[in-house]
Order: sequence, then C-alpha cells, then structure tokens
Amino acid sequence: MPPPKDVVKIAIQMMGAIPQLIELNQTKPLAAVVKEVCDVWNLGNPEHYALQYVDGQQTYITESNRVEIKNGSILRLTTSPEFVSQRGLKHLFLIVEEGNDEGEILAHTLRAFLELMEHDFVSWETLSPAFIKKIVRYVNSSGMEASVQQLSLGILENMVPSSHLLFELVKHEVTLDRLLSHLQATNQQVQLRAMALLVALLLNASDAERRDMLGYLGERNLRQFTHKNIIHASEPMGDEMAHYLYVLQSVSLSLLERRMRTPMDPYSQEQRDLLQALRHSAFESENEPAAGSFSAERRRSVCAKEFRKLGFQNYGNPAEDLRRVPPGLLALDSMVYFSQHCPSAYSRFVLENSSRDDKHECPFAWSSIQLTLALCEILHVGEPCSETAQDFSLLFFSQEHFFEELFCVCIQLQNKTWKEMRATQEDFDKVMQVVREQITRTLSLKPTSLELFKTKVNALNYSEILKLRQTERLHQEETLAAPVLELRERLKPELLELIRQQRLLRLCEGTLFRKISSRRRQDKLWYCRLSPNHKVLHYGDVEQGVQSPPVESLPEKIPVADIKELLVGRECPHMKEKGTGKHNKDVLDLAFSISYDAEEYCLNFIAPTRHEFCLWADGLSALLGRAMPSELTRSELDTLLSMELKLRLLDLENIPIPDAPPPVPQPPSNLSFCYDFSPLDQ
Repeated sequence: MPPPKDVVKIAIQMMGAIPQLIELNQTKPLAAVVKEVCDVWNLGNPEHYALQYVDGQQTYITESNRVEIKNGSILRLTTSPEFVSQRGLKHLFLIVEEGNDEGEILAHTLRAFLELMEHDFVSWETLSPAFIKKIVRYVNSSGMEASVQQLSLGILENMVPSSHLLFELVKHEVTLDRLLSHLQATNQQVQLRAMALLVALLLNASDAERRDMLGYLGERNLRQFTHKNIIHASEPMGDEMAHYLYVLQSVSLSLLERRMRTPMDPYSQEQRDLLQALRHSAFESENEPAAGSFSAERRRSVCAKEFRKLGFQNYGNPAEDLRRVPPGLLALDSMVYFSQHCPSAYSRFVLENSSRDDKHECPFAWSSIQLTLALCEILHVGEPCSETAQDFSLLFFSQEHFFEELFCVCIQLQNKTWKEMRATQEDFDKVMQVVREQITRTLSLKPTSLELFKTKVNALNYSEILKLRQTERLHQEETLAAPVLELRERLKPELLELIRQQRLLRLCEGTLFRKISSRRRQDKLWYCRLSPNHKVLHYGDVEQGVQSPPVESLPEKIPVADIKELLVGRECPHMKEKGTGKHNKDVLDLAFSISYDAEEYCLNFIAPTRHEFCLWADGLSALLGRAMPSELTRSELDTLLSMELKLRLLDLENIPIPDAPPPVPQPPSNLSFCYDFSPLDQ
C-alpha cells in the first residue's frame, strides 16, 4: 500500500548522535515534529532547535517551505536562528563568563558557541571583554583540559582575522611563548589549533610586526622543535597541519621580499661597505697599497681589476649590477653571507676562476645574482600563500638561515657544473638551466637535511642530467611516418575505452572530499562513490579516519540519468564569489560541480588533488557520454599509444618506414594463366 500523500520518508542527523529515520507528516505542525525528534535524543528546550537541509544552500525548514521536502531528503537538527536572535548566544556567554565549570560542560558550551558563530549570525566584534578574558585565561592556564584549550584556541584563531582590534587584543594577551608551549604539547589537536592561531597572527600582522615575531620565534628555536615535535612525532601529521607548516614556511620566506625588491643605492655607505668587504675577503692576501702610495686614479684601477675578477659585469661601478630587481640587495646579502661563513670555499671559487682564461672563467658575482633570482623563483619568495597547498620543505624546518645556507651549497654547485660542462661566457644561460634543473630535481626528492641535499645535488652531475633528459626524450619521442600515424589513430578508440573503464572503476572506489570554508578549516569530510552498475552516485558525510565506506552507509543518492551537466572551475556555483587573486587559483583548479534533476540542483566538489580532479572529471564525462577532457587522459593516452606502437613496431627495428605505400603494379595483359577449378561437366 503506497504511503499517504502528505507523508515523506526522511533522515535527520545531529552531530554525535545516531541518525533518525522518520515519516514526516506534512499536516503536523513543524514545532511538534521538532519536539518529537528532540525527545528521541533526550534534548530539552525544543524551541531552541530547527531543521536544516544538509546539502545545497543548507536552508532552514519553515512552515512555508516544508512542502519542498522530498522522499529521501537528509535534514540536520541544529540550533535555531530564532534561538540566536532571541539572545541564545547571550546564554552561552553567561555560562562562560559567570560559570566555574572547567570540564565537559564547558567544552560542550564552547563547541556550541563555535558552531553558532560559523553561521555568521553575529559578528566576532560583538564579543564582550569578559568573555574574551575568560577564553584567554583558558588558553594561558597550564592545568586546563586539552579539549577546552583546543576549542579556546580555535575561538581566538577565528577572532584574529575579524578586526584589527581583536588581532591586537589576542596578540597582546596570548604571548608567543605560550603558543610555543602549546606546540610542544602531546595532544595533536592542541598542537594543530596552536599552529593555526600562530599562522593567523602572522598573516594578519604588519610587515614590521611579522618580522619581529618571526625573529623572536627564531630565537626560541621554533623550527627545531617543529621539526622534532610535529614533523617527526610518533603520530602521522594530518593534512591541515601540513598546510599550516606550508603557510609558516611561505610567510617566513616572504621576509626576504623587501631586500629582493630593493635595488642597490650607490650613495649608501653601508651598501658600499658590503661591496668593499666582499672584495677584501677575496683578495686579502694581496698587498693593499698604503694610503698615499698610489694616486686615486691608480687605486680605482686596482679596485676595478679586482671587481672584474670577482665576476661583476660593470666592474667600474659594480653597484649597477645590483640595481636589477629582483634579486636586488638579496644577491649582495647572499654573497656576503657566503664570504663570511664559507671563507675558504669563497676564496677558492674566486681565485680559481681569476686564474683561468677569460673565456672559461665562471663569474662569481654574476652567477650569484642569477642564482639568487633562480632560488627566489623555485622557493616562491614573495608569492601569496595558496589556500590548499601542503608542500612544505623538510629542509626549511631542519636548517636555520635556510635560504643563505642553500645559496652556499648551490653557488659551489654552479662552479662544479661550469667545469663539468667546460663552459665559456656564451654558455652562461645553459649552465644556469642545468643548475636550476639540478636544484629542482633534488628538492623534489624531499631531502631531510642540508647535508643530504648537498650529497644528492652533487651526485646529480651534468652527465646524469644528460642521461635523465635523454631517457625522458625517448619516452616522449614518436615516429611521425604516415603509416605509423594512421596506426596510431586506429589504436586510439581501443585505448580510450581502456582509460574510460579505469575511470569508472575509480569512481566506484570513491573519494574522500573535504569541505573547505573561508577560514581554512578542513575538518568536515564527506565521501562520494559510483554504484557498481554505474547507475547511481552515492554520497554522505563521514567521520575522520573512515577510508572506504560501503555504498549502503552513504544515504544520499543521485541517479546518473538525472545528471544534466558537469561544471568546472569558475562555472561552479560555489566558486562564483571567489576573487581573481592568485591565492584562489589553486582552489579553482580543483573545483567541479554536477547539476542534476529537472530543477538543476548542484552537488559541489573540491578535489583533494589535481590528479583526483582529473579522475572525477573524466569519469563523470564518460558517464554523460562525452569525451574525457583532462590533461591526465591526454598524458595516459600518449603513454599507452607510445607503448603499443613500440610493441607493434619491434619487428621493424632499423627498417625505414616509407611515407607512402609502394605503388600497385599494373594488371597483366591477359588472365589466361588462371586455372578454372570448377568441376567439369560430365
């Protein structure tokens, strides 16, 4: 017997509770329905709660829109907006401000407060001084429960970007030493929220404040115990902590930007003294003429000669070489650091090249300027932080003066590579390309220490680079003869079908997606997978640690037949309000949506990686009967075609393949030589 017309079957969720499956009678008052749901979960004050859609725009259910609820809808029991408007937040404030609870009740209160504030019903600037003072006390207290401190740190993290006044308040009340003590805690969630607050403070500080803060953190050995207590902790690091370490690295390296974008001032005595110190360090063994023994013109001639040996192009006025930005004064700083901290290597570099033939000398100064520029580009100095990146360098956290020490290793590498290539001045750009490739390839191996980086980058000599290039070239090369191109086109449909099947299998396995909000919070997870018969997409929220939930545990469904369109990038509904800055580009590259049903609802995704984005974009396109559009498909198709062609052409090795088939011979003048095999008439 079909259910009554006014009854719909729905699921209702609440954080920390087992979902309810109910039959919603549309004729019953909504307040009565909410009360019944609250009674099942033993919740008092049902007037403080409301029902809300889980997906889409997460609209609240009201008497006017309840008719839109469909069979199979998933709703969430949450705090009613009326509760907030009726000074519900004030009750939470009073519990914190006037209560003496410091255990589980306080933790639940703070968690409820955070969840309410995420809905942006009220501004963070409306918090009372007494409430903020209590939150700060929870953070600064040594004996407080970890759950309370974690939530209190999260509240302060959200306060910092809200206004400059709140930033100054948090910066003044929560000292860097206190944050450092939290970073050394054994509780990973406390560590995570402390790092999040530290990053928020750094991102919202002025350049001068950021420089002072990072300087103090350097004195307190932030990098060393981050390397020891977080990166090499017994528990594996999560994605969110990896993102915060990437931001910390990016913000720290951004301190170099000011020097990188400052040209040398030839009238600055301080900068001129640095140049002269560079010259004296290289040629201190040579007798410096006593004052008055040479004329000023003779002295200028000696200085110009020595600056030429140092490798300056404008040796008469070396400051001109350092007026280009970037790298500006950062190149001079790097050269001075090398001369002071590696004096023997510096002297050997300069003297070795000054004794070579002019054509074959490796110019130290010009090499240093170009190398500094290359390192700034490789390390993204001065570029805005990505919203989702997690690729921090282990080397950065294991080494003080990271940039300068990396420069010291790489400038010696440049001299070594110059000699291996037997380069002349005309080959300078080629040498720089090889050195850049050596550095990027070695950094991609994620070395854990400077010594390991030095060992690996020196092992990757010029001959090894040539071998790697040759190997990569062989993988990319294809025969361009017309018959081979024709064979390639005939093989394409079969291989594309193979890729299509792989994409659909990958969608059947499913993927864990994160819900990323504007405040860099990445703690909400949901899973989506395709049914084995390729007819239904199943999805739903999951808890942290769930790897591959079965289809039956994912309550939401979308029939593939109802999918209308695949949207990517800025076409997606959840990306249309994003800005055009560089920091949003990474998120745009990972975003896609599917519109479905006659009313064209949208299910929005942000893929965890570009690789996962390509798999889903291809799989969904295949389900819609369209061509697979991603660069991954093109790359895999090229690889499969190359392998298949090589296998099929093995027997033709060293045999030239003609561009055109051989001509067909003329038919014979008569066909009398043909024997008739038909049976003879009897």
